[in-house]
Order: sequence, then C-alpha cells, then structure tokens
Amino acid sequence: MCGRFVQASSPALLLEHFGVDETLAAPEAPDYNVTPRREVAVVIQRADGRRALDRMRWGLVPSWAKEAAIGDRLINARGETVAEKPSFRRAFAQRRCIVPADGFYEWMAIPGRRTKQPVFIHAGTGQPLALAGLWESWRDPSVADAPALRTCTIITTAANRTLEPVHDRMPVILGEDAWLAWLDPTGDPGALAPLLVPAPEDAVVFHEVTTAVNSPRNNDASLLDPAPPETLF
Repeated sequence: MCGRFVQASSPALLLEHFGVDETLAAPEAPDYNVTPRREVAVVIQRADGRRALDRMRWGLVPSWAKEAAIGDRLINARGETVAEKPSFRRAFAQRRCIVPADGFYEWMAIPGRRTKQPVFIHAGTGQPLALAGLWESWRDPSVADAPALRTCTIITTAANRTLEPVHDRMPVILGEDAWLAWLDPTGDPGALAPLLVPAPEDAVVFHEVTTAVNSPRNNDASLLDPAPPETLF
C-alpha cells in the first residue's frame, strides 16, 4: 500500500514537469509527511483537454457514500480490481488523475528486530513521480446544499524487484508516455490495464530514514535524510 508520501516540489516545477496549462489550486507549502485526509496536489485533465493543477483531500469518498469517513479506508485502490470495485469503478472510468510525489515511505521488516525500519522511496533522477490516482466529488446527503468535497486515492500494484524486500505492494508509477491516455476522461478505461503494473526496476531507489517519520507531527525536510548507521540496529 501507500500510506505516507512526500509532496515538496514547487508549483512552478509541477507545472513544467507535468505540462500543466492552468492552476486551479496550488500546494500551500511543502509536505514531507503526507497523511490521509490531507489536501494534496493532483493533476487532472479538464473537459476542454487542458491539464490543471488542483488540490483534493486524500482518501476517496464515492459519490454514493452516506458519510465522508469512508474515505479513511480508501486511500489506496488495488489495480487488479479497480475497474470492478463499486467504490472505484466510476472514478476509474471517467475521473483519473496523477498524484505528484517526490517519494513515498514504506516500513520494512528486519530479521531479529521487533520494529520495522522506515525507508524513503524516490526516483533516482530526483524528479517527481507520477502516481496513478482517481478522484471523486461528494456531497453530504444529510446537509441541504452541501458543498462538494473532492477526494482522491492512489492506485497500487505488486512490488517490483527493487521493492520486494521492502513491501509486497507499491503505487502504480506512470511513465511520461502514459500520462495522456491516463488523464483523458474520454478514453477507453478498458485499454488502461497494461498501465497498472509494477514500475521498471530502475524507476525507484530507496534508503533507510529515521523513525521520526512515524509521527505525523514531524514534517520537515530532515525526514528524507538517510538514517545514521547506529539507528539501523
């Protein structure tokens, strides 16, 4: 799964990197420890074909949901079943997005240790990763004229060989050649299955970080620093 990630790139970098045409809502500040329910940057494609940078709450709330709390259980969608699951199939058909990430965290089991070792996973190039996502718009059915709450989720798949020692799942990472098809809301969702696969082995690298990342209260660039050797045992 993907339960924590990093969005620290500037809006200007995101606009250039993802070929964004307009900004609907930009990130307010770098976030080095994104947790569920946080507002995150997403790239979407509007009906006129223009790409836009927007913000949505992480944890997808289906349009038919009775309450927003369901989003806490839907921060990830499995790529193997996303086209059929009632929670995701409508969004998969028409509301796909890219969730930019400077990297993500995972926790690795270490033989002989009771606690897991957090690691930071990122592109070796230093460029933002394009995580495959879905988005939805929801209105509280118990409130008259309730405002729309827009939420998103990150699609996961089996881990590639690089990450198998860390975890058995990873986010779907889209190559630049897949962005156009993925974002197009008029495209055939049945043709997207080949994109929902593990990234090439060289797409990401990782290093151990300190357990400071375990607490959502900690949120600064030091979370990305390699853990000192003495903390790894």
